[in-house]
Amino acid sequence: MTLKVVFMGSPEFGVPTLRALNAEFRVAGVVTRPDKPRGRSRMPVPTDVKKAALELQLPVIEPGRLDSPETMEALRGWDPDVIVVAAYGKMLPEGILTLPRKGCVNLHASLLPRHRGASPIAAAILAGDKATGVTTMLMDRGMDTGDILLTKEVPVREDDTAGSLYERLLEPGAELVVQTLRKIMDRSIRPVPQDHSRATYCKPLSREDGRLDWDLDAAYLARQVRAMNPAPGAFFQLCAQAVKVWEASHKDGKAEAGFVASIQQEGIAVGTGAGLLVLRQVQVPARKRISGVEFARGCRLKEGDRLG
Repeated sequence: MTLKVVFMGSPEFGVPTLRALNAEFRVAGVVTRPDKPRGRSRMPVPTDVKKAALELQLPVIEPGRLDSPETMEALRGWDPDVIVVAAYGKMLPEGILTLPRKGCVNLHASLLPRHRGASPIAAAILAGDKATGVTTMLMDRGMDTGDILLTKEVPVREDDTAGSLYERLLEPGAELVVQTLRKIMDRSIRPVPQDHSRATYCKPLSREDGRLDWDLDAAYLARQVRAMNPAPGAFFQLCAQAVKVWEASHKDGKAEAGFVASIQQEGIAVGTGAGLLVLRQVQVPARKRISGVEFARGCRLKEGDRLG
């Protein structure tokens, strides 16, 4: 007898997990966020999970409120053994947490208890972690505080952006969820309480999280550029424009914070609180990405000019 699963998720992160669950278990239904107006037309666009669920011909609901009578009636009708959550985007009410016979299992993109919260992939890069990974846990009423079921470690490469690391966590996450449910079925899994004293937290990212502060050290700023790529994007102000930085590196050197130390083929070297940040690829609003050298030439930047 196989498990009856309800899946809850919204962005691309949940799609490989949904597909893997559908291949091995009985997915009774899918819960995702409502269609959201996007672009100039403001036409409603479905979530990535909804698109995948419809392709797989699975029942889908898009509740505005998870605790509404209609939502609870649909979930009770699906009668799940387990609810699997992967980046749904909302805390689950008590009525849902206690509904499935074997509990609610969450897939989180970090090695808990490190980087609980909404932006664990960016947080791992920003912190300079050498490794991160994925964790499955039993959900409780807290934010990522439930007992750990399984983990899988993934190295953080020196050139990883939040986007590239996100992509490399998709399949390990899906595999870990399937492995977790197999062990739940054969009763071979033992939940392990988290060490809450070791917990760190990360908040949802905003545009301001991408603003480069030249008084910080260059190594941190280089990580910030990678952590904010592709969104919300690292940037600095120049001539009332927000210049987005897509690629940067750090090196030894000394210059006043925020001032151009040199302009070479590798990019624009800018002074920071410690070391130099080399701007390799940038973009001004409504233009394509260009190299640092091209940007300097177009803006007539020279050594000693101030950025921001």
